[in-house]
Amino acid sequence: MTPDEILKGLYDETLAGNGPAVLSLTNQALEMKMEPGTLLFEALIPALEEVGARFERGDYFVPEMLIAGKAMAGSMEVLRPLLADTGVQTIGTFLMGTVKGDVHDIGKNLVNIMLEGAGFEVIDLGVQVAPEKFVAAINEHQPDIVGFSAFLTTTMPMFKANLNALEKAGIRDQVIVMVGGAPVTQEYADVVGADGYAADASATVKRAKALLAERRATVNA
Repeated sequence: MTPDEILKGLYDETLAGNGPAVLSLTNQALEMKMEPGTLLFEALIPALEEVGARFERGDYFVPEMLIAGKAMAGSMEVLRPLLADTGVQTIGTFLMGTVKGDVHDIGKNLVNIMLEGAGFEVIDLGVQVAPEKFVAAINEHQPDIVGFSAFLTTTMPMFKANLNALEKAGIRDQVIVMVGGAPVTQEYADVVGADGYAADASATVKRAKALLAERRATVNA
């Protein structure tokens, strides 16, 4: 296969959610000494962007997004250490976790894959993350953005508890706070005092990039 054929194959198979083919093509590309960054920016990211566009149009649904995301995740497992070695710049650090009392992580995991594909370094704290654990992780990792995920209406009040914990620790102004999950709305995000909300994984990437650009423009002004 030529490099162009490999890139087209990676794009098509990621769109189709064919994980084994994506991994095989990734390994073939590396054997041919293709650059990891080329695979990421010319095949994998464009494929995920197309997945997001199809989701927004109603041509794809959550299962298709998950399958495509998982297909890309297999390739990212191989590429991530190589990208770090080649010094590919991450656009920012995103700390993510499902709030205390909630064990749902499918949506969160999909968001993580999309964020990684878009160039973010993602630190995933998992599920059932208590406010104090978020505070400790922010102090340790100094992320640009923190994401609180909730799938249950009963755990949504933890957004406010987490924000209060950040205020108390004196670090609320250091980070952009995004919230999301199936029952969450823009109105609820506004009420609890979050900086951003997104309805799905594709929208999360766009919103995160926009919020980060706004923050950096303000800081540099």
